[in-house]
Order: sequence, then C-alpha cells, then structure tokens
Amino acid sequence: MSTEPSASEASLTRLSQRVQHRARGANGRFIRVATPVVQPGDTDLPDDRFLDREISWLQFNERVLQLAQDPGVPLLERARFLAIFASNLDEFFMVRVAGLKRRIATGLAVRSASGLEPREVLDEISRAAHQLMDAHAGVFQVHIRPALADEGVRILRPDELTETDREHLSTLFRQQIYPVLTPLAVDPAHPFPYISGLSLNLAVILINPKTEREHFARVKVPPLLPRLLRLPTAEGDDDLYDARFVTLEDVIAEHLQHLFPGMEVREHFTFRVTRNEDLEVEEDDAENLLTALEKELTRRRFGPPVRLEVADDIDDHVLDLLVRELGVHDGEVYRLPEPLDLTGLNVVADLDRSELRWPPFVAMTHPDLAPVERSSQPDVLAAMRRGDVLLHHPYDSFSTSVQAFLEQAAADPQVLAIKQTLYRTSGDSPIIDALIDAADAGKQVLAVVEIKARFDEENNISWARKLERAGVHVVYGIVGLKTHAKLSMVVRQEGDTLRRYCHVGTGNYNPKTARLYEDLGLLTCDPEVGEDLSRLFNQLSGMAPRSKFKRLLVAPRSMRNGLVEQIDRVIAAKREGKDARIQFKINSLVDEQIIDALYRASQAGVPVDIFVRGICAIRPGVDGLSETIRVRSVLGRFLEHSRIFRFAVEGEGDVTYIGSADMMHRNLDRRVEALVRISSPRHLSELAGLIDNGMSDATSSWHLGGDGLWERHNLAPDGQPLADLQAGLIAEYSKRRRRARRR
Repeated sequence: MSTEPSASEASLTRLSQRVQHRARGANGRFIRVATPVVQPGDTDLPDDRFLDREISWLQFNERVLQLAQDPGVPLLERARFLAIFASNLDEFFMVRVAGLKRRIATGLAVRSASGLEPREVLDEISRAAHQLMDAHAGVFQVHIRPALADEGVRILRPDELTETDREHLSTLFRQQIYPVLTPLAVDPAHPFPYISGLSLNLAVILINPKTEREHFARVKVPPLLPRLLRLPTAEGDDDLYDARFVTLEDVIAEHLQHLFPGMEVREHFTFRVTRNEDLEVEEDDAENLLTALEKELTRRRFGPPVRLEVADDIDDHVLDLLVRELGVHDGEVYRLPEPLDLTGLNVVADLDRSELRWPPFVAMTHPDLAPVERSSQPDVLAAMRRGDVLLHHPYDSFSTSVQAFLEQAAADPQVLAIKQTLYRTSGDSPIIDALIDAADAGKQVLAVVEIKARFDEENNISWARKLERAGVHVVYGIVGLKTHAKLSMVVRQEGDTLRRYCHVGTGNYNPKTARLYEDLGLLTCDPEVGEDLSRLFNQLSGMAPRSKFKRLLVAPRSMRNGLVEQIDRVIAAKREGKDARIQFKINSLVDEQIIDALYRASQAGVPVDIFVRGICAIRPGVDGLSETIRVRSVLGRFLEHSRIFRFAVEGEGDVTYIGSADMMHRNLDRRVEALVRISSPRHLSELAGLIDNGMSDATSSWHLGGDGLWERHNLAPDGQPLADLQAGLIAEYSKRRRRARRR
C-alpha cells in the first residue's frame, strides 16, 4: 500500500503551511505580517543606537513644561501648559507605566530596544518623573501663582479668605457641596474604601473625644463639581477683571466638622491615585465587540494603582496607611505641595483676559475654496473638480472645508453614498449630524467607528449607537486592528458616470480639535485616489484582503515596506552622485526598521531631517552612524500633529506622502493607517517649505543631540527671540488670502 500522500492531501498540506505563515483574524480575514527588511550592514549597527521611548516621552513633556516657564509666553497660556503637562503625565502613568508594570508582573516584559531591562526602564521613569513633577509644582508655586496674583488672578489659601468669603463659602457648602459628599470611615466594620483612579481625596484623622481613639476617614472630592470655585468680587475692588478662586478641596476641608459631628478633626491631607486604565478586550473571543467594550469600561476604574500623589506635609503614619492599603511601592509615591492635580488650571486659562493670552486668531476659508461672492458659501465639490486642495488646519478653516464637504454631500441629491472613518470626534459633532442627514435622505452611508480610541471609548460607543439608530451602516473595522486612518469618500452621480470625491487627512474629524491641532488634509477627486479608497473601505467593511493601491500606502500591509523602499531609492540615487534628501514631519519615531533604514541613508551621505513633536528614538549626529541626521522639535500655540514623508531625488522630483501614521509599532503593525501621495507640484513645494521652516536654525525649536538630550534654541546670538513657526504661518496664510482676493 502506497504511503505517498494523495494529490488532495498534498494540496491540503501546502494550504496549511501557507496559513501558518499568516496572522488570521477571528472572522476569517487574513492580515499580512510585515517581514523585516534586512539590508547589508544592518547587523553592524551599534547596539546602543536607539534612545529609550519612555524617557523620550518624558523629555517631550519637559519641553511642554519649559513653555510654562517661558516669560515670553502669555501668562494664561503658561497656566494652560501647566495643565497640559499634568494631563499628559496622567495618561502616561495610566497607559505606559501601567502597561510596563503589567508586562513585568506577567513575565512578558523584555529588554527594550534601548538595551534597558524592564526594571531599569521603570527605575529611570520613576527618577525622571519625580524630578519633573517637583519642577512642575515649583513652576506653579514660584512663578505662575505670583504672576497671576500680580494680574489680579488669585488662587487663595484658606488663611487668605475674608470673613465675607467664608460666609459665602459656608452657604455654598451647605447648598451645593455637602449633599453630594460621602465620608467613608475605616474601622473593623468599614474596610478601607476603594479609591478610584485620578480622584482627589482628603485623608482625615479623627479623634473620638470620649475614647481618645484615633480614626481614619476618606472624603472624595466630587469630580463633577468645579475644581476651582470663583469668589464674588471683593468689597472695594473696582477692577472688574480681577478673579479670585479657592480650591474645592479647601472648601471641603474647612467644613469637615459638618461631615463628622461629635468627632474632633485632628488633621487632613490631600492625596490622589493613578491607576492602570488601559483597556484589554480579547476581540477573538468577543461575539459583539461593542458589548465587550462596554463591559470592560466598567472594569477600567478597578485597575491596580501605579502612582500615589500626596501633600508634602502628610504625616508619615497616614502615608504608611495609604501605601499599605493601596499596595504601592515607595518609588511610586510623589510628595508635592498643594494643590495637587494642576489640570484644574484650565479654568484659569479660560479667563476672558485677552491681554494675557495669544493674540486672537480666526481660521479663514482656503483660497481654493473661497467663493467669488464673500457672502455665499464655498462650493467644495466644485472646487475639487477644478483641482486638488491641500488644507492646512488650523490656518485653513475646518468648518468651511472638511465639514462643508460632508454637509454639502449630505444635502446633494446627486450624491449616492458617503463612506467615513471616525476615530475621535466632538460631543456635538456636525460630522455625525451630516452622516445622519445623509442617511435620512436615503443615501448609502458607511461609518467605520473606532470604538477603541483610547479614553474616547464611551463617546464613540454613544455615537455608534446613535448612527445605527439613524440607519447608518456602522462597522468596527478589522478584528485585531484599530482603524486610525482619516478617510472620507463621497460617491456622486454625474451624467452617465460616477465620480468619487475624497478626503485623506492627518487629524481627526473633530471641529473642536481642528482649531487647536496643526493638521493637513487633501481634498481630491483624482480617480486613482477614489479607486484606492473604495478598495480600502471594502477591506474595512467586507472581505477584500488582497487589495492593491496606487497612491496610498496602507498599514499594516504595505506602509513600512513602502517607506523603506523609498529610503533605499534615495540611498541608491545618492550613491550614483545625485543630490537627494529625506525629510519627515511626525509626532513619534520609534520603529527600529525605519530608524535603521535612516541610519543607512545617513551612512550613504543622505541629509535626513526629522521634524518631530514627541518621542524620538533615533540618535542624530553620531560619527559614523548618523552624521547627516538632524532632529528638531517645535511646540507652541497649536499642537503639531501632521505627518509628512518626503523623499527628494535630483531629476526625479519629490515623492511625498501625508497621512495618519507615526513611525511606531502600533501604527505600522496594529492599526489601519493610510498615507496618500501628493501629486501637485505646488503642494509639494508647500510641504517642503513647511519642513524647511521647522528645521531652520532661524526658527525657535528644540534640538536633539546624539547623547539623547534636548537643547532649546529660542534666542539668537544677540539675545533676540528666534522666529516662531506658528506665528509666522498665521501671518503668511493671511497674506495668501489677501493676494487671492486681489486676483
């Protein structure tokens, strides 16, 4: 009897072998795993060529803190930067530190690309975070608080209150604060209470006058009440612009006796806990991702603690109790001067004091979209038929471009379908309203909603359900991947043909953040882009795993390899004696394969410019490794958020992409991302100029050295301030619009 496998068995064996080499989603879709692109010489690169990503992030937040220290920044904006620093650090601990601790606890942590062991990374984070949080508190206490007081904006301590203030606060406490407080005692009948993440609390020491026994109680500062309470104008104060505040926790502390009648309030101290609040949803086991995520959100607040902030005057025995009951280590305790949690300074930063803020800025309609008659609305679809439009927010208005594009499409009877990705959007989103209007009008509407957008999960679940009720086809992308691409496509009947109108952006479809985030977007009805977006949307909503694209690079399938191929093309051109260069504008650069490719480019003599906002793991300017690599960072009024990838070769023109992806593992391997190639020579020139301005020595920026340290360059040799990139762009775009009106 023959032992040779039959033809059918051999076929099945080959199929099985092919399947084993692909990652497979639970719904049967295959996700291609990018194979490392190993080039000759890669193995000869030094082991210490990568900077640590966690430390690099903390350095980014230090740059934010430096803006709060800068006397050249308007005072209320400096207060805002203090709040941003605090909010950034909260998220860092909730996600990055918590994730690292979880991997260490489960034995899954490995040595980082920088060469540090997991425990070493955690120790470095603790050391740097302690220094930064101390500096953050110092900037507020020593610089911002006194400067605000000089301008009539005071955050008062209890001993600075007048008798009139106390009477006002006493009434306020009885009527609006006391009813929502829940004091929790700790004794044999009452176990230590659960302390929710990011909640501000009072640790209260009570004495029973009859027994002289000491008791501990916890009072949570209600998060739904204003953190800073504004006091009425003081008697005799004629300045209507003065503002006096008192913290909510101080008001509660002054009235603790009302919460514990019959007890002596001996001491009280504020404290705050940060917990692991990253989500873990096993999508392969979840029949309904929406339901699974809703359940996980209810468990988020029960994550283990990763940081304990306490008032610097806290008694050691109270601190010992908190440390023991919360299960934190000494290195996770941060003693800070009160008030804790300076995210509350956003209230101060919102004050209507124009002389203490950035000069007013109102985004205007892009000249290519501007109507002939100023009083009429721009016809976005007509403008797109005339040619591609490159948008630059917030300098170009979002409401008269992207928002108008979708609103007009929803109202246009010739539009048959709208397809849209949604990652983060605002609570009262006109984008959502436009999609609902389109569905109500009988159009086919597809919304790819990423309900796992970190810390926006609840909002996105709410909007997903609202869209579904309106008849919009809502899908949640591909199992195992977040959909982060910023895409919109409108299909319109024009005579006997269909035309596809597309938007590919670098930022979210969020009108609110579009006024604060610097982003790019391409409006185009180019047939190749339309065909690409049709294929990509089919991947997201249906079964199309083998799609190929013409003007898009799409992660996780082709983006990393496509960018490395472009880098190698530039290297080859440089070796042939051609003038060539590489320029990236990104938020983060961490991916080792991309970094190694850039090192190879530098070793070939290619100038490499990296214009980065946040994390950067590349070492620039190292002899024999990265001599031609420069790294600059710009922070300011707007959050630099756009991504540009430019590959310039003499005689071949520029190959430039814009899109949603940063050079991180999560973007390139675990997200659906899209970059679109720019074709207009005018737009290519604009993008090159944007990067050149950011990299210029005449522009105020931070420079990264090969030792991993950043140095701020904001003053010229004569002591004069260097040019502010964003202020210059505001002026430049205003001139562009004036020139357009004269034409």
